[in-house]
Amino acid sequence: MARKAMQSEKPEKAKTRIRETKAFLHTKLFLKRMVGREIWLSADTKLNTARFGDWTACPDFLTADSIVYSLGIGEDAAFDFELVREKNLEVHGFDPTPNSAAWLSGQAIPGGFHFHPWAVTARDGTIAMAPRVKSNGRRSRDMYTVIDKAGASDHAIEVQTFSLQSIMTKLGHRSIDILKMDIEGAEYDVLSSLLATSIRPVQLLVEFHHRFPGISKASTIDAIRDLRNAGYQIFHIADTGREMSFIKLPERGIGPQGDVNKSGL
Repeated sequence: MARKAMQSEKPEKAKTRIRETKAFLHTKLFLKRMVGREIWLSADTKLNTARFGDWTACPDFLTADSIVYSLGIGEDAAFDFELVREKNLEVHGFDPTPNSAAWLSGQAIPGGFHFHPWAVTARDGTIAMAPRVKSNGRRSRDMYTVIDKAGASDHAIEVQTFSLQSIMTKLGHRSIDILKMDIEGAEYDVLSSLLATSIRPVQLLVEFHHRFPGISKASTIDAIRDLRNAGYQIFHIADTGREMSFIKLPERGIGPQGDVNKSGL
C-alpha cells in the first residue's frame, strides 16, 4: 500500500513542478491575455533587479537608511526578513489579521523588522474584513479582504486602519524607499489616496487583484495609467502578470534608466 501511495504521488509532484516552470507560467499568461483575462503589458524600463522572497526590487536605490513598508504579511515574511538580513534595512510590516500576528509570534524575527497590526487604507478609522473565499469555495485561514464578494462576510472582523500619511507621522518617517502591497484588493484605494498626497515612495511593488469578484481589469489598467502619469515606470512584471514593480526615478538623479515603452497604456 505504501509503495502504491508513493507511486500515485509522483505524477502530482511532476505536475506541480511543471506548473511552476517559467515556460508553463508564460504560456498560461499568454493564453489569459489572448482571451482577455489579463492585461497586455510590458516593462517601461530596464533596471538591475534582485529577488527578495516572492518580490522583485531594484537594489541600486537602497541605502543603509532606506525605509521599507510591507503591506500584507499573512504567513509569509520572506520578503521582509530577507531585506533585513541581506540589506540590513528597517522594514515595517503591516497586517491586521489575527492569524498573521499569531504566525509571526512563532518566528525568529530579525532585529530590523517591526510589526504593526494595522490595515493601511485611504483613511483612519476601522473597517470590516472577511476571510477570502478561494476558488474551491473554502475559506482562507490567513488572507482577508475588504471586497464583500470575495470574502466570507459572516466571518468578518473589525480592524484598525490608518492612512500612509498618519502612519508615517506615527513612525517619524519623512519618506519611503519601498512600498510593497499585497492587500487583497485594497490596493486600488490605497494607490489612489497615495497619489492624492505628496508621498512618493521610490519603489512600489504591487499585486493587483482584478481576478477577484467585483474588481474589473479596467481598475488595474486605470491604476497603472495613474501611476505612469505620476512619473512611475514599470521595471518588472511577474510571470503571473499580476505582481508589478514600479520605480519613480529622480528627474536629475543618478541611476540606471532604460528606454520607455508605453505598452499601449
